[in-house]
Amino acid sequence: MNTIRRHFALYLLLLLSISAFGQHKNTLTATVYAEAKRIKVVQKITYQNETGKVLNEIYLNDWNHAFSGKDTPLAKRFAEEYRRNFHLSRKKKKGNTTIEGISTNGTSANWERLEKQIDIIKVTLDKPLQPNESVAFDLIYEVKLPSDEFTRYGYKDDGDFSLRYWYITPAAYNDGWKLYSNKNLDDLYTEQSEHNITLIFPKKFNVISTADTVVNDEEGIVQLTGKNVKDITILLRQNAEFKTYQTDKVNITTNLDAFGLDEKQRAIAIDKVVQFIYEKLGEFPRENMMISKIDNKKNPVYGLGQLPSFIRPFTDDFQYEIKVLKAVLTKNLEESMWMDTRKEKWISDALETYMLMVYAETYYPNMKLTGGLSKVWGVRSYEFAKLEFNDQYPFLYMLMARKNIDQPLSTPKDSLTKFNNNIANKYKAGVGLKYLKSYFDETIIDDFVKEFYTTNRLKKSNRADFENLLKSKAPKDIDWYFDNYVDSRKRIDYKIRTVEKTDDSLQVTIKNKYDGNFPISLFGIKNDSVVSKYWITDVGEKKTVTIPREGIDRLVLNYDKIIPEFNQRDNWKSLNGFFANNKKLKFTFFKDAENPHYNQIFFVPIAQFNLYDGFTPGMRFYNKTFLTKRLLYDFKPSYGLRSKQLVGSGSISYRHDIESKSDLYFARFSMSGNYYNYEEGLTYTRLVPKVTFGFRNPDFRSNQKAFLDFRYIIVQREQSTDIAVENEPNYNVFNARYVYSNPDPIRHFTWFTDFQLAKRFSKISFNLNYRKLFQDNRQLNVRFFFGKFLFNDTNSDFFSFALDRPTDYLFDYNYYGRSEDTGLFSQQLVVAEGGFKSKLENPFSNDWIGTANASYSIWKWIEGYADIGIIKNTDVNARFVYDSGIRLNLVPDYFELYIPVYSNNGWEIAQPGFDQRIRFIVTLSPKTLTKLFTRKWF
Repeated sequence: MNTIRRHFALYLLLLLSISAFGQHKNTLTATVYAEAKRIKVVQKITYQNETGKVLNEIYLNDWNHAFSGKDTPLAKRFAEEYRRNFHLSRKKKKGNTTIEGISTNGTSANWERLEKQIDIIKVTLDKPLQPNESVAFDLIYEVKLPSDEFTRYGYKDDGDFSLRYWYITPAAYNDGWKLYSNKNLDDLYTEQSEHNITLIFPKKFNVISTADTVVNDEEGIVQLTGKNVKDITILLRQNAEFKTYQTDKVNITTNLDAFGLDEKQRAIAIDKVVQFIYEKLGEFPRENMMISKIDNKKNPVYGLGQLPSFIRPFTDDFQYEIKVLKAVLTKNLEESMWMDTRKEKWISDALETYMLMVYAETYYPNMKLTGGLSKVWGVRSYEFAKLEFNDQYPFLYMLMARKNIDQPLSTPKDSLTKFNNNIANKYKAGVGLKYLKSYFDETIIDDFVKEFYTTNRLKKSNRADFENLLKSKAPKDIDWYFDNYVDSRKRIDYKIRTVEKTDDSLQVTIKNKYDGNFPISLFGIKNDSVVSKYWITDVGEKKTVTIPREGIDRLVLNYDKIIPEFNQRDNWKSLNGFFANNKKLKFTFFKDAENPHYNQIFFVPIAQFNLYDGFTPGMRFYNKTFLTKRLLYDFKPSYGLRSKQLVGSGSISYRHDIESKSDLYFARFSMSGNYYNYEEGLTYTRLVPKVTFGFRNPDFRSNQKAFLDFRYIIVQREQSTDIAVENEPNYNVFNARYVYSNPDPIRHFTWFTDFQLAKRFSKISFNLNYRKLFQDNRQLNVRFFFGKFLFNDTNSDFFSFALDRPTDYLFDYNYYGRSEDTGLFSQQLVVAEGGFKSKLENPFSNDWIGTANASYSIWKWIEGYADIGIIKNTDVNARFVYDSGIRLNLVPDYFELYIPVYSNNGWEIAQPGFDQRIRFIVTLSPKTLTKLFTRKWF
């Protein structure tokens, strides 16, 4: 404590030396208590009123406090992305800020945390702060650091610390206060300030930071300063693995993986990157820059470079350069561009991605997207192996556009889906500048990028500055770029409708397939060489242009594929006759990228299983490329090794996407069919024409969705001679269902209502599921079901409601042994209709049924469950049913075990054949399982 007192005096001297003029100032002494994972902070914030307004309150960012509970904006964002680790973590892993006091001019200030943004502090001033006046706040608080497993910042399990956004800073004022909570977006919006930090820490640590100046007063104490910075990031490491590489423009301190490069090769690579950035942008914001593995992990170079080293297809120097380039660009633009970090981030994203593309064109013009794999036999024939490295940028943006979940570039960062925020929108922004560069056909964009950066480096700027400068440089009208490309989701999609030939000219009619007004390039091709290129503007619905014939044998729109066009499969027209425009069939093993000149059919071996067909190998034929299409087909002819029959399934569908702002976002029309055995030696045929309407929340980050299905199920079954005729082997059912789904990992809520109409029966039903994860990490699952026949003239229970195992006459469920009454396969559980786990007597209802199913956590994934219900049959009194037991909820909805204990049958756990009473849920479908990992991205 003597050390703290001694340096507290130094802190007071620093405060006295603060000038009353200039920018905002942050001066603090921070003492790190490593074992307690806490930091004691004594801080002075000098706030200069540069707003031009009279201020009655000041707002402060306290982003560390975002880790204090499970209902903060940060916690809610984790939940939206299906991340349960924060919610399930123990209290000691979470963080918070305990404020002992805030005072102004020696007087205690009135302050409070905002109700719905507890990481934002409102300080009410005792007197109004006039323009150009300043006020000083003295703060004393203690920071309890969170585990770094949530955002990569905080304390590490090995005892190290990664500190970012750990101390309090003023919120930014830009036409009003910008009160942005911590949402793990690394976009702190604070005022440009001078920072002076005295850090007192255990002597076992080395300090690496983003500070401009580091002065080691003595071992265990450092002085960190930074001017014109948002904050100072500090890494405390027991074993420092960082190295500093000096260049004549900036010094780079980094611990990035070097991919086997030696010290000299790393230095050459870093200098190469630095010189490139300096040439294309200009001066760096400061003399020193820190790039860590954390930066790379939070903002990686997505793609094949993330593969394990033994199959990584790129050279070591290329991988290292691209990784360093992206990290330095990100840090450079973050520290240089003082814009709205949440609403205008697309501008720095555009500059960053554009620079990445220019770098690859400059130094690696022949680099393929698949690197060295593009030359490997068996890979090189694929379309994706022919893609250039820079093709990934429009490709990954189009991945979202084809799914109809792309978002405008101007969408605030915290409203973007994870994939759009991390990848698609960044890439679309960069591709937009590339599009403009081609449209201008000059070096205008390169000059614009450098001038915009140079003019606004370390100054406050905004979108208007970007827009005005770009328009002043543009030789053509580019309102379409901001109105349609930046601020909307409008599609770019054109086709050549007709071509009329004369001796010396061609009259080309171009059709605009959407309502967006974008320029489109038209190329004249002869023997695969470009003869001419024209830019066609103001197409409207269609436009006819006349161009010289010049021996052209093909016309192609967007031949160089620079324009991120929605569909390039109809962009070309041959002038050598009608049949020359027909596309040939191309069979390809496994999925591939699109080739617009072929009708591609993909095939891949598959294997399925059910008890009656046995192991069922087959071949899948489909047309879905990496980018989805509107018209899809998928056929799976197979052979049952046990049934010794040809079986299989198939489907064809057409999806119409709706880009308007309404809740309705797609309509799908489909036909599917199945042919398998449903019992030993008995097959069924099922045909289902179907129409589906999809609805979603206008907030794309919301997990809420709804679907309205109309389908007609046609079932034809082979019938055994010992089955009564009244069981109706052949039947047709009209089915309408509305489904609402909000699969939040904290509060999961879904429900549906269902109507069925057939020749001999009609029924309605309602199903509701609710799952809640409580603050103590216990989980409650509740389900309600009610079903009622409107009329029922059947003579068996085949179409009846079931308590524990529906007959599945619509063949919707993935039963592995659907007709089994005994044995292992009869124990498979599908939680539908009654949802009971115990097998009770008379489990069917031909009138109505109502049940409730519930389970609650006992310890971790062990839960207790209970089911109750009332079941009513015609001409029979209603009866009460129940069961209970233990649920092993290993992977919810995918792998679960149910062990019955007590029910209408009595103490089941003590009865003979208990092992045959255990029920299980097992999902073997790879497509279903992959949703566990992809859902957080989309």
